[in-house]
Amino acid sequence: MTRAFSATVVLLALSVAPSAGADEITLIAPGGIRAAIVKLIPDFEQKTGHKVKATFGSGGGTKQQVVRGEPFDVPIVQPPYPDVLSSGHVVVSSETPIATVAVGVAVRTGAPKPDISTPEAVTRMLLAATFISYPDASRGAAAGVSFDATLKALGIAEQMKPKIKIAQGGAGAMALLAKGEIDIGLTFISEIITEPGVEVVGPLPREISTPTSLVGFVSAHAKAPEAARALLRYLSSPEAAAVYRAAGMQAGK
Repeated sequence: MTRAFSATVVLLALSVAPSAGADEITLIAPGGIRAAIVKLIPDFEQKTGHKVKATFGSGGGTKQQVVRGEPFDVPIVQPPYPDVLSSGHVVVSSETPIATVAVGVAVRTGAPKPDISTPEAVTRMLLAATFISYPDASRGAAAGVSFDATLKALGIAEQMKPKIKIAQGGAGAMALLAKGEIDIGLTFISEIITEPGVEVVGPLPREISTPTSLVGFVSAHAKAPEAARALLRYLSSPEAAAVYRAAGMQAGK
């Protein structure tokens, strides 16, 4: 074996081998990205030797954890986040776009899929429903905050109040739908496709519903900042993008 060939083999081995100084990375994120993150973690751990401990909550709740300075290495948050940037608890220059996710419409499996192609069609669908459900905006659920804004944009917020069954998270709304307690469920598409007994109709039109961006940071208090940066690089990689698409999301901004 030549010296040049030996050196090449060594370099390749070092590039794929787990890090000798493996660390545990704590990550906090909104529930809308959970399905994708859970799929990505094992591959990252295998490639790097690092371990990732992930916890998920509401979008608003996650931001408040950051602002309070709770211990973590990588937070993923959604806009607006000026309070996160000014908190002193994240490395501002580490801001990394991860993915975007849209609020979608769901029906029970096998049920007719309504027309949602225009704001007018969405209005007709909602007014025709007996009951609908979506996550609780008052608890910081990003999908709920977004859909509250949609109802206001459509001008039917007051008319819809008697028809609404607020749920605890996207999974809660989908459970009500699967049981037949509501006609229409609304939450992030990434939270619809993971639940049994329901089907995605599609995303709400952009005229009335802007997709939510998810952005990652390295914590200013990260115990292993280089490992945290490695995780962010992986979560924003082309390899991760394929997982986001499969989970009903789009990579990047």
